[in-house]
Amino acid sequence: MSAVAPEALGAPLALPLAYPVYCQRGALAHIAAVVEAVAPAHRVALITDAHVAMHHAAAVESQFAEGHLRRFTIPAGEAEKTRDRWAQLTDALLAWGAGRDTTVIALGGGVVGDLAGFVAATFMRGLPVVQVPTSLLAMVDASVGGKTAVDTPQGKNLVGAFHDPAAVVIDPDVLRTLSPDQLRAGLAEVLKHGIIADAAYFDATLQALPSLSAEGGAASALPALIAGSVRIKSAVVAEDVREGGLRQILNFGHTIAHAIELLEHYTLLHGDAVAMGMVAEAHLAVRLGLASPTLAVAVEDAVRRAGLPLRPPAHLDPAAIVAATHGDKKARGGAARYALPRAVGEMESGEGRWSVSVPDALVLQVLTGET
Repeated sequence: MSAVAPEALGAPLALPLAYPVYCQRGALAHIAAVVEAVAPAHRVALITDAHVAMHHAAAVESQFAEGHLRRFTIPAGEAEKTRDRWAQLTDALLAWGAGRDTTVIALGGGVVGDLAGFVAATFMRGLPVVQVPTSLLAMVDASVGGKTAVDTPQGKNLVGAFHDPAAVVIDPDVLRTLSPDQLRAGLAEVLKHGIIADAAYFDATLQALPSLSAEGGAASALPALIAGSVRIKSAVVAEDVREGGLRQILNFGHTIAHAIELLEHYTLLHGDAVAMGMVAEAHLAVRLGLASPTLAVAVEDAVRRAGLPLRPPAHLDPAAIVAATHGDKKARGGAARYALPRAVGEMESGEGRWSVSVPDALVLQVLTGET
């Protein structure tokens, strides 16, 4: 193990969570110290994907004694987040001899975080997992909150479990290796957090967009933006751990986004689909009389300024998108439900359910641009 004490990271973010979240440049150099502090183990299973492994796996592996850690590498991409891949990983862990004295490190973006988290949640009824997100989207969203899942042919994240990490370690420096498209996609979730909970944070994100576009992963604004998003999400999660009420607001943009992703066979970047979903669902809020037209204008403007797509791919049938929303895990009684904003920083409470049922005909009108 590395001799570096976890204090070298400084204090974790002040959050209402039962586990620490570190957000600091250079944090990747202290993963072993964090594991030793929060989940010391006889064996450590590093789960990552082929793309991330090229850039960052060696930096993690070098911190552990020889024979203590085994790397399990999957191909990159949302198409790998399946029950088959989960089975292959759990079988590989068993073949290695992993037991309940094993800690999992999830090194990667949202796909790796969700999949490795689900492996940890289910292997021998639960192993500790340390989430080490390497994409902006995973840093601000997927790594925090304890949701783990795999996709099925019927929809996204339909098989999973709630399983809190032992710790989350965020190193903004790893974003220097992120492609511009991936970095941009992560901005969708950053904007979402401002829209659902904090108008000032939303404005700060808009002001930072030019530097993010020019400097990419090296932008000086990134650590503060990431920490701001984590604070917003953690506050919501702490109020509603199991997604029975307030946590629904984190799904703004996602009902339509998940339908689009399903129809596109998960070839779209998740953030791109969320951007399309936020624009459409903002217009739904206006059509329902929950929000003024300025809300839809503000959301469209932010998405455009971030360089994100505004509309679903032209080849997708709007009626097919509507039909696909009924397979979403948030649907109830055969009706799709939507988390909708009243204004930037304020969400519709839905009489305490924080989501509302929307008629398919209205969703179709929005997607087809009917007035």
